[in-house]
Amino acid sequence: MKEMIKYYYNIEVEEIEELDGRYHFTFLQKDYFFVYYNRLPEELEDIINVSRNMKEKNIDCHDILLNKDGQVLTKVGEYHYILLAVTNLKEEYGIIEMTDMSKRLVLNDTSGNLYRNNWSKLWSDKVDYFEYQIRELGLKKTSLTDTFSYYIGLAENAISYVTNTNKRLQRTTLDRIVLSHRRVFYPNLKLNYLNPLSFVFDLEVRDPAEYIKALFFSEDNEFVELELDSFLKTTRLSAYGYQMFYARLLYPSYYFDVYERIMNKDASEEELVNIVKKASAYELFLKKAYYNIIQYASIEKIDWLISEH
Repeated sequence: MKEMIKYYYNIEVEEIEELDGRYHFTFLQKDYFFVYYNRLPEELEDIINVSRNMKEKNIDCHDILLNKDGQVLTKVGEYHYILLAVTNLKEEYGIIEMTDMSKRLVLNDTSGNLYRNNWSKLWSDKVDYFEYQIRELGLKKTSLTDTFSYYIGLAENAISYVTNTNKRLQRTTLDRIVLSHRRVFYPNLKLNYLNPLSFVFDLEVRDPAEYIKALFFSEDNEFVELELDSFLKTTRLSAYGYQMFYARLLYPSYYFDVYERIMNKDASEEELVNIVKKASAYELFLKKAYYNIIQYASIEKIDWLISEH
């Protein structure tokens, strides 16, 4: 890979390390990542336009570097890669910084291919695929087969919640479509959060909900209710927006992400065990979150979760 980077970018690399499929090296005190392009071909131009728009608005974003041919994509074997330049890669973004940044970039004609919002279909398709996969391949994976039905049930609750919300309520101007991310992690490092290959446009509630879930299942989860309160106190939504926020909290993306990594042999089942151990605690958090949210708007109650006892 050193030779490829030298040939295509005229950068002499002394040391290079692979981190989760990303090739990392430093040059003139700046960090570079040579990363596999894992998005659709038609999304590339929109990703470039969004990155340029962010730079014009003085919003931080990884630099996308062109190769010697003036191209964004560099083909290595059968795959395409992009070279990104990153500064202060360990800088963290909390929920307030996230919402402030997202509001500065809304969906427009130059980012239409990055638009996401059909959650119920996306989630339903994923659940259908997982159910097929677990039947065909997962019989010997005990942690998966023992816990799978519970999390499929949670996902189906979330899908129904979104479907009911779209039937009963209308999105308003308060529920903006803003810069969002395919995945949000905790800690929410600049390395991941400002990676253009993670950008999508979706409802403003997407990233905060995913961040809160990631925080809950981290070692720092004592702060999760504070972050939830911060988001609710600083962000004004319609009833539609609050319900969609709660739907994302319901949807167990944290479980399915680990499930997929196990199936791809990139994670051990021990990671699932750590999640499952917190299932009851997360149910309690969802109950508390419901009572917190209804201070701002009336949202649909899930009877089995929000009991009166």
